[in-house]
Amino acid sequence: MKILSKEIIAKDKDKDTQITKFVVEAPLIAAKAQPGQFIVVMVSEEGERIPLTVVDKDTTKGSITLIVQEIGFSTKLLGGLNTGDSLYALVGPMGHATEMKKYGRVIIVGGGVGIAEIYPVAKGFKGAGNHLTTILGARTKDLLILEEELKAASDEIHIVSDDGSYGKKGFVTDTLKELLGQGLKTNNYELIYAVGPIPMMKAVSNLTKEYNVKTIVSLNALMVDATGMCGGCRVKIADEVKFSCVDGPEFDGHIVDWDELEKRTKAYSDKEEHICRLRQR
Repeated sequence: MKILSKEIIAKDKDKDTQITKFVVEAPLIAAKAQPGQFIVVMVSEEGERIPLTVVDKDTTKGSITLIVQEIGFSTKLLGGLNTGDSLYALVGPMGHATEMKKYGRVIIVGGGVGIAEIYPVAKGFKGAGNHLTTILGARTKDLLILEEELKAASDEIHIVSDDGSYGKKGFVTDTLKELLGQGLKTNNYELIYAVGPIPMMKAVSNLTKEYNVKTIVSLNALMVDATGMCGGCRVKIADEVKFSCVDGPEFDGHIVDWDELEKRTKAYSDKEEHICRLRQR
């Protein structure tokens, strides 16, 4: 699992982190990976497992593209590798692929590094004959990724930034609400697909529920072992407990228990901060 190339595609100056694109040699995964699926990577034998979306693939070269935000201990270890280095372990493709069919008018929403996850899905929806509207959101212009790639895959694209440094100032839900309101006067949208931080996906789902538009969210950032054994990625869907690794990663956003999910994802934040501080010494 050799790293064929590495490119820093965005930098967060405020938090001293960056978003990095890796192209990795993985011919068997490249041959089978479908939009919506992910892989799990281990940087070293002692390291934890990191779930990452298969952003792109090249079956001729036998490679896959991964995009990672170096924000935690293990992702920073991954970011420390360079072209020519090898990963300790790589497994996949995992999870259920996105159902690709012609819905009609589809809006796809990506926030932050979640934009990397919507890219293969956007191409798939467009290839299935859908009219695709894409909304991209980033905290600032410097953190926006894959803009040109998604422009090529979309019929129309809207960009927003929290600070107004690029596109419209505001949040993805602001633009989504405008589009849904316009859709009621013209042609309704049949599907919303959203990936990004949990608060963003929660806000999108709450909004689209008001308009009664089918909404799919991807929760693949919640995993630990990614095989269904640890239960770390459990999520309450309506009245059932599901595992995002084996039952997902995609779920109906209208029946996710977002409040429980937000609380659980913060359970180990203090430990993550502690280990990052130890690494800096």
